[in-house]
Amino acid sequence: MSRSKEESVMVSGVDLFRLEGKRALVTGSSQGIGYALAEGLAAAGAEIVLNGRDEAKLSAAADRLRDAGATVHTLAFDVTDAGSVASAIDGFEKDSGAIDILVNNAGMQHRTPLEDFPPDAFERLMKTNVTSVFLVGQAVARHMIGRGAGKIVNIASVQTALARPGIAPYTASKGAVGNLTKGMATDWAKHGLQCNAIAPGYFETPLNQALVDDPEFTAWLAKRTPAGRWGRVEELVAACIFLCGPGSSFVNGHTLFVDGGISVSL
Repeated sequence: MSRSKEESVMVSGVDLFRLEGKRALVTGSSQGIGYALAEGLAAAGAEIVLNGRDEAKLSAAADRLRDAGATVHTLAFDVTDAGSVASAIDGFEKDSGAIDILVNNAGMQHRTPLEDFPPDAFERLMKTNVTSVFLVGQAVARHMIGRGAGKIVNIASVQTALARPGIAPYTASKGAVGNLTKGMATDWAKHGLQCNAIAPGYFETPLNQALVDDPEFTAWLAKRTPAGRWGRVEELVAACIFLCGPGSSFVNGHTLFVDGGISVSL
Protein backbone atom coordinates (compact mmCIF):
# COMPACT_ATOMS: atom_id res chain seq x y z
CA MET A 1 0.00 0.00 0.00
CA SER A 2 1.39 3.40 -0.94
CA ARG A 3 1.80 6.07 1.70
CA SER A 4 1.03 9.74 1.28
CA LYS A 5 3.82 12.29 1.36
CA GLU A 6 2.51 13.55 4.69
CA GLU A 7 2.56 10.03 6.17
CA SER A 8 6.13 9.51 4.99
CA VAL A 9 7.53 12.64 6.63
CA MET A 10 9.63 11.64 9.63
CA VAL A 11 10.44 13.79 12.63
CA SER A 12 14.18 14.29 12.58
CA GLY A 13 17.13 15.43 14.64
CA VAL A 14 16.63 16.78 18.13
CA ASP A 15 12.82 16.64 17.73
CA LEU A 16 13.07 12.86 18.15
CA PHE A 17 14.05 13.49 21.76
CA ARG A 18 11.63 16.29 22.66
CA LEU A 19 8.76 15.69 25.06
CA GLU A 20 6.83 18.95 25.01
CA GLY A 21 3.11 18.42 25.54
CA LYS A 22 3.66 15.09 27.32
CA ARG A 23 3.03 14.29 30.96
CA ALA A 24 5.24 11.70 32.66
CA LEU A 25 4.60 9.80 35.89
CA VAL A 26 7.77 8.47 37.54
CA THR A 27 7.25 6.15 40.51
CA GLY A 28 9.67 6.26 43.43
CA SER A 29 10.95 9.64 42.25
CA SER A 30 11.72 11.68 45.35
CA GLN A 31 15.41 10.69 45.19
CA GLY A 32 18.00 8.59 43.40
CA ILE A 33 17.43 7.23 39.90
CA GLY A 34 13.74 8.17 39.90
CA TYR A 35 14.45 11.81 40.64
CA ALA A 36 17.26 11.96 38.07
CA LEU A 37 14.95 10.53 35.40
CA ALA A 38 12.16 12.95 36.31
CA GLU A 39 14.63 15.83 36.11
CA GLY A 40 15.84 14.65 32.71
CA LEU A 41 12.35 14.21 31.31
CA ALA A 42 11.46 17.70 32.52
CA ALA A 43 14.53 19.11 30.76
CA ALA A 44 13.28 17.46 27.56
CA GLY A 45 9.98 19.31 27.92
CA ALA A 46 7.73 16.90 29.79
CA GLU A 47 5.36 17.83 32.60
CA ILE A 48 6.25 15.67 35.60
CA VAL A 49 4.21 13.69 38.13
CA LEU A 50 6.37 12.64 41.08
CA ASN A 51 5.34 9.62 43.14
CA GLY A 52 6.33 8.25 46.51
CA ARG A 53 4.87 7.53 49.94
CA ASP A 54 6.69 10.24 51.90
CA GLU A 55 4.83 13.45 51.15
CA ALA A 56 7.50 15.66 52.71
CA LYS A 57 10.24 14.19 50.51
CA LEU A 58 7.95 14.45 47.48
CA SER A 59 7.23 18.08 48.18
CA ALA A 60 10.93 18.90 48.54
CA ALA A 61 11.74 17.10 45.29
CA ALA A 62 8.92 18.91 43.49
CA ASP A 63 10.19 22.28 44.75
CA ARG A 64 13.66 21.57 43.36
CA LEU A 65 12.22 20.74 39.94
CA ARG A 66 9.95 23.79 39.96
CA ASP A 67 12.92 26.00 40.84
CA ALA A 68 14.52 24.72 37.63
CA GLY A 69 11.42 25.70 35.63
CA ALA A 70 9.56 22.40 35.43
CA THR A 71 5.80 21.90 35.72
CA VAL A 72 5.38 19.35 38.50
CA HIS A 73 2.58 17.46 40.24
CA THR A 74 2.95 15.13 43.23
CA LEU A 75 0.93 11.96 43.59
CA ALA A 76 1.51 10.11 46.86
CA PHE A 77 0.33 6.49 46.80
CA ASP A 78 1.59 3.01 47.63
CA VAL A 79 2.59 1.33 44.36
CA THR A 80 2.10 -2.13 45.91
CA ASP A 81 -1.55 -1.58 46.90
CA ALA A 82 -4.02 -2.23 44.07
CA GLY A 83 -6.76 -0.02 45.48
CA SER A 84 -4.44 2.90 46.11
CA VAL A 85 -2.93 2.61 42.65
CA ALA A 86 -6.28 2.54 40.85
CA SER A 87 -7.70 5.40 42.90
CA ALA A 88 -4.65 7.60 42.39
CA ILE A 89 -4.26 6.96 38.65
CA ASP A 90 -7.95 7.17 37.79
CA GLY A 91 -8.37 10.27 39.94
CA PHE A 92 -5.41 12.04 38.37
CA GLU A 93 -6.55 11.21 34.84
CA LYS A 94 -10.01 12.59 35.65
CA ASP A 95 -8.92 15.73 37.48
CA SER A 96 -5.59 16.70 35.91
CA GLY A 97 -5.32 15.04 32.50
CA ALA A 98 -3.63 12.24 30.62
CA ILE A 99 -0.53 10.40 31.73
CA ASP A 100 1.33 9.95 28.44
CA ILE A 101 4.50 8.39 29.88
CA LEU A 102 4.99 6.00 32.79
CA VAL A 103 8.39 5.20 34.27
CA ASN A 104 8.07 2.30 36.73
CA ASN A 105 11.08 3.03 38.92
CA ALA A 106 10.01 2.18 42.50
CA GLY A 107 12.13 -0.63 43.91
CA MET A 108 14.01 -1.98 46.90
CA GLN A 109 16.93 -4.24 47.78
CA HIS A 110 17.51 -6.74 50.60
CA ARG A 111 20.91 -8.43 50.90
CA THR A 112 21.01 -11.78 52.72
CA PRO A 113 22.41 -15.20 51.77
CA LEU A 114 19.65 -17.15 50.06
CA GLU A 115 19.58 -19.92 52.68
CA ASP A 116 18.85 -17.30 55.35
CA PHE A 117 16.57 -15.02 53.36
CA PRO A 118 13.44 -14.20 55.44
CA PRO A 119 10.16 -15.12 53.71
CA ASP A 120 8.56 -11.81 54.67
CA ALA A 121 11.48 -9.90 53.12
CA PHE A 122 11.07 -11.99 49.94
CA GLU A 123 7.37 -11.14 49.73
CA ARG A 124 8.01 -7.44 50.38
CA LEU A 125 10.74 -7.31 47.75
CA MET A 126 8.56 -9.00 45.13
CA LYS A 127 5.64 -6.69 45.85
CA THR A 128 7.82 -3.61 45.56
CA ASN A 129 9.85 -4.65 42.51
CA VAL A 130 7.37 -6.71 40.46
CA THR A 131 3.79 -6.29 41.68
CA SER A 132 4.13 -2.50 41.50
CA VAL A 133 5.16 -2.69 37.84
CA PHE A 134 2.09 -4.78 37.08
CA LEU A 135 -0.33 -2.67 39.11
CA VAL A 136 0.79 0.79 37.99
CA GLY A 137 1.46 -0.38 34.45
CA GLN A 138 -2.03 -1.86 34.13
CA ALA A 139 -3.77 1.16 35.69
CA VAL A 140 -2.00 3.62 33.39
CA ALA A 141 -2.22 1.41 30.30
CA ARG A 142 -6.00 1.18 30.53
CA HIS A 143 -6.16 4.92 29.87
CA MET A 144 -3.39 4.84 27.26
CA ILE A 145 -5.18 2.10 25.33
CA GLY A 146 -8.27 4.27 25.06
CA ARG A 147 -6.14 7.04 23.54
CA GLY A 148 -4.20 4.70 21.25
CA ALA A 149 -0.80 5.88 22.46
CA GLY A 150 1.55 5.71 25.42
CA LYS A 151 5.08 5.00 26.60
CA ILE A 152 5.94 2.69 29.49
CA VAL A 153 9.53 2.33 30.69
CA ASN A 154 10.25 -0.20 33.44
CA ILE A 155 13.47 0.05 35.42
CA ALA A 156 15.06 -3.38 35.37
CA SER A 157 18.69 -4.03 36.40
CA VAL A 158 21.92 -5.65 35.30
CA GLN A 159 20.57 -8.41 37.58
CA THR A 160 17.90 -8.99 34.94
CA ALA A 161 20.67 -10.98 33.21
CA LEU A 162 23.26 -11.64 35.92
CA ALA A 163 23.38 -12.81 39.54
CA ARG A 164 25.55 -12.03 42.56
CA PRO A 165 25.76 -13.77 45.94
CA GLY A 166 23.30 -12.57 48.55
CA ILE A 167 20.65 -11.04 46.29
CA ALA A 168 18.97 -14.01 44.61
CA PRO A 169 15.40 -12.76 45.22
CA TYR A 170 16.32 -9.33 43.84
CA THR A 171 17.74 -11.06 40.76
CA ALA A 172 14.50 -13.03 40.42
CA SER A 173 12.46 -9.84 40.72
CA LYS A 174 14.41 -8.00 38.05
CA GLY A 175 14.28 -11.01 35.73
CA ALA A 176 10.51 -10.85 36.17
CA VAL A 177 10.51 -7.14 35.29
CA GLY A 178 12.35 -7.92 32.05
CA ASN A 179 9.84 -10.60 31.08
CA LEU A 180 6.83 -8.56 32.21
CA THR A 181 8.09 -5.82 29.90
CA LYS A 182 8.02 -8.29 27.01
CA GLY A 183 4.49 -9.29 27.97
CA MET A 184 3.33 -5.67 28.12
CA ALA A 185 4.70 -5.08 24.64
CA THR A 186 3.12 -8.26 23.31
CA ASP A 187 -0.33 -7.35 24.64
CA TRP A 188 -0.31 -3.59 24.20
CA ALA A 189 1.75 -2.75 21.10
CA LYS A 190 -1.37 -3.28 18.98
CA HIS A 191 -2.98 -0.43 20.93
CA GLY A 192 -0.19 2.01 20.09
CA LEU A 193 1.87 1.59 23.27
CA GLN A 194 5.63 1.14 23.42
CA CYS A 195 6.74 -0.78 26.51
CA ASN A 196 10.47 -1.12 27.18
CA ALA A 197 12.92 -1.38 30.06
CA ILE A 198 16.22 0.12 31.13
CA ALA A 199 18.69 -2.12 32.96
CA PRO A 200 21.13 -0.01 34.99
CA GLY A 201 24.42 -1.49 36.09
CA TYR A 202 25.99 -0.31 39.33
CA PHE A 203 25.11 3.33 39.99
CA GLU A 204 25.82 5.59 42.92
CA THR A 205 22.38 5.83 44.55
CA PRO A 206 20.96 5.69 48.09
CA LEU A 207 19.97 2.06 47.37
CA ASN A 208 23.64 1.19 46.77
CA GLN A 209 25.20 3.48 49.38
CA ALA A 210 26.48 0.59 51.52
CA LEU A 211 28.34 -0.80 48.51
CA VAL A 212 29.62 2.61 47.42
CA ASP A 213 31.08 3.06 50.90
CA ASP A 214 32.77 -0.36 50.80
CA PRO A 215 36.32 0.07 49.38
CA GLU A 216 36.66 -3.66 48.70
CA PHE A 217 33.44 -3.78 46.67
CA THR A 218 34.25 -0.58 44.78
CA ALA A 219 37.69 -1.98 43.87
CA TRP A 220 36.05 -5.22 42.66
CA LEU A 221 33.52 -3.26 40.62
CA ALA A 222 36.20 -1.12 38.96
CA LYS A 223 38.01 -4.29 37.85
CA ARG A 224 34.82 -6.11 36.81
CA THR A 225 33.29 -3.26 34.76
CA PRO A 226 34.99 -2.43 31.44
CA ALA A 227 34.31 1.29 32.08
CA GLY A 228 36.17 0.90 35.37
CA ARG A 229 33.83 2.85 37.65
CA TRP A 230 30.40 3.35 39.19
CA GLY A 231 27.74 4.84 36.93
CA ARG A 232 26.33 8.31 37.53
CA VAL A 233 22.53 8.58 37.61
CA GLU A 234 22.52 11.31 34.96
CA GLU A 235 23.98 8.73 32.54
CA LEU A 236 20.59 6.98 32.51
CA VAL A 237 18.68 10.05 31.37
CA ALA A 238 19.33 9.92 27.61
CA ALA A 239 18.23 6.29 27.40
CA CYS A 240 15.00 7.15 29.19
CA ILE A 241 14.30 10.18 27.00
CA PHE A 242 14.82 8.03 23.90
CA LEU A 243 12.39 5.35 25.09
CA CYS A 244 9.83 8.00 26.09
CA GLY A 245 10.05 10.03 22.90
CA PRO A 246 9.02 9.74 19.25
CA GLY A 247 12.38 8.26 18.24
CA SER A 248 11.43 4.90 19.77
CA SER A 249 8.13 4.51 17.92
CA PHE A 250 9.08 1.00 16.65
CA VAL A 251 11.01 -0.16 19.73
CA ASN A 252 8.95 -2.55 21.86
CA GLY A 253 9.68 -5.16 24.50
CA HIS A 254 13.37 -4.24 24.60
CA THR A 255 15.63 -4.05 27.66
CA LEU A 256 18.37 -1.47 27.19
CA PHE A 257 21.42 -2.15 29.37
CA VAL A 258 23.23 0.93 30.64
CA ASP A 259 25.97 -0.71 32.64
CA GLY A 260 29.45 0.29 31.51
CA GLY A 261 29.79 -3.05 29.70
CA ILE A 262 29.59 -5.32 32.75
CA SER A 263 26.90 -7.57 31.24
CA VAL A 264 28.90 -8.32 28.09
CA SER A 265 32.30 -9.16 29.58
CA LEU A 266 33.90 -11.88 31.65
